[in-house]
Amino acid sequence: SELHSNEAQEWSIGIMSRSTISTFQLFALYPDEESARVYLEGRIWPSGPTCPNCGTGERVSTLGTCATRKPGYYRCLSCAFDFTVRTGTVMERSKVPLHKWLYSMYLLVTARKGISSLQLAKEIGITQKSAWFVLGRLREACGGPDSPLDKLRGTVEVDECFVGGKEANKHEHKKLKAGRGSVGKVAVLGMRERGGRTHAMVIPDTGLETIQNEIHGSVEAGTQLYTDEHGAYSDLDGLFFSHDTVNHGAGEYARGSVHTNGIESVWAVLKRGLHGVYHHASPKHLHRYVDE
Repeated sequence: SELHSNEAQEWSIGIMSRSTISTFQLFALYPDEESARVYLEGRIWPSGPTCPNCGTGERVSTLGTCATRKPGYYRCLSCAFDFTVRTGTVMERSKVPLHKWLYSMYLLVTARKGISSLQLAKEIGITQKSAWFVLGRLREACGGPDSPLDKLRGTVEVDECFVGGKEANKHEHKKLKAGRGSVGKVAVLGMRERGGRTHAMVIPDTGLETIQNEIHGSVEAGTQLYTDEHGAYSDLDGLFFSHDTVNHGAGEYARGSVHTNGIESVWAVLKRGLHGVYHHASPKHLHRYVDE
């Protein structure tokens, strides 16, 4: 199934973004699978059921009247494709009830530092393995690709951070013996639009070419950029961007509106979640935690 469908991204990322209700209210609104199904269908198909195979909604019939079918099953008469609200989303082929998926989404977007699979399993009454599966799928939905036209604009702060254990704290056989600082850690680049969105991604290195390629791919031309004095941000001020820096090496962290405190707050939340909730994220899976 396609994990990054537009529908999946809409309800997994934006479901509670505009307003946050209490857990008590959520349970009252969606106490069972049927109420959650009706809600999700309204979010994903505001104009009625649409076939995820051919994209048409003109010749869709319900299969819920059949003796062997529950409500929520549909057939596209144009291409003879059977589907439900799960089809083509991160919930496809999952036996976890829809109201438990809905509650998992709520917890993921309201728990500031994240939620562990063990805690989620206790909250919604499923096994830890199923909770790990649900969280993994939801993180995949969080990381859907943005439209090329949906670039950051206005005033954007750019910074990088490093995730991983300190060399001094590693077992002797795991030490790289190649220095300190960022040695053995994974680099993450973040760009935060003031008053708007944040783009963050795992990068292979912090070289000038790598970082500037990501900036040009994610930030609209003419944007005001604020960064620290790292050499990879040199030459950004010119044809495409306006660029100002703060000199952290000299103890400068803000000069009027020139600062990177916003994106550094993102790193603070990311690292608190990794240290206090998840404890460890392998380089293989780190991009999913960054998306979250």
